[in-house]
Amino acid sequence: MAPDSSPDSHPLPIWRRALRAVALWFDTSAAPADTGDPDRVAWLRVLPFVGLHLACLGVIWVGFSWFAFWTAVVLYAARMFAITGFYHRYFSHKAFRTSRPVQFAFAVLGAASVQRGPLWWAAHHRHHHRHADTDQDVHSPRHGFWRSHMIWFLTPRGFRTDLEAVRDLARFPELRLLDRFDILVPVLLAAGLYALGAWLEGAYPGLGTNGPQLLIWGFFVSTVVLFHVTVTINSLAHRWGSRRFATRDDSRNNALLALLTFGEGWHNNHHHYPGSARQGFAWYELDLTYLGLRLMALLGLVSDLRPVPEALRHVRREAA
Repeated sequence: MAPDSSPDSHPLPIWRRALRAVALWFDTSAAPADTGDPDRVAWLRVLPFVGLHLACLGVIWVGFSWFAFWTAVVLYAARMFAITGFYHRYFSHKAFRTSRPVQFAFAVLGAASVQRGPLWWAAHHRHHHRHADTDQDVHSPRHGFWRSHMIWFLTPRGFRTDLEAVRDLARFPELRLLDRFDILVPVLLAAGLYALGAWLEGAYPGLGTNGPQLLIWGFFVSTVVLFHVTVTINSLAHRWGSRRFATRDDSRNNALLALLTFGEGWHNNHHHYPGSARQGFAWYELDLTYLGLRLMALLGLVSDLRPVPEALRHVRREAA
């Protein structure tokens, strides 16, 4: 399905495009599909994303404290686990089972990553696996580094959610709500961090933090780093690393990316068998997300972690 693919010979005036863009910041269903070039950067729509990056310069004015730094680290780790464990391995691939409350809790935490809602994320990722490194794969590095890393995310084609690809998830109204109002959770997180910092400034001045500082470090810096590390799996893990398996795409295993993304860097493994809850197939391939899921399984929060079939684990790369 590609309803955005036909160019419009009568583009909307700029004021109407601006109103549409602003409405879509708050409600992704607030305007009809854009009928212009689906692969252009929609600058009016992505101004908040640009602002997210510019706000990181605020560290120059708010200064540094160890409390703010470790808040950023903890929020990076928690949201990375939500993206890798749930947005990716659960929502996109159904690699394990969980309850509806746990599903929703981690959908909310994933939404706090400012990587859109779970339906949008899963729909695009399933499309990637169907068309990996072909002309239809919008974030393949065969189209260039920057397009695979982030430009695809800033285009009308990248904005839309193919609900047909995620009918299993779209039956949950709470997930549809998170997808429709995907700005809500990030705004609440940002406001909460500011309020916490303001309270700590008066209650525990020895921590050396305040509202603006905790907002900049805990939300803006942590979120921007999280985003760019996450999308290296698109831009770098299909270019740099080793290939254990002869998949039909360019996926690579990259130990550094695996460390930064809690296991996602074992990307050639993943493309070989996407349905596994574990992406580090060998004992020495550290997969922090899988270890977290194992702990959740011990606590009864998730179950039925799908393993790699033994017959597939030992298939080797074809000779060059």
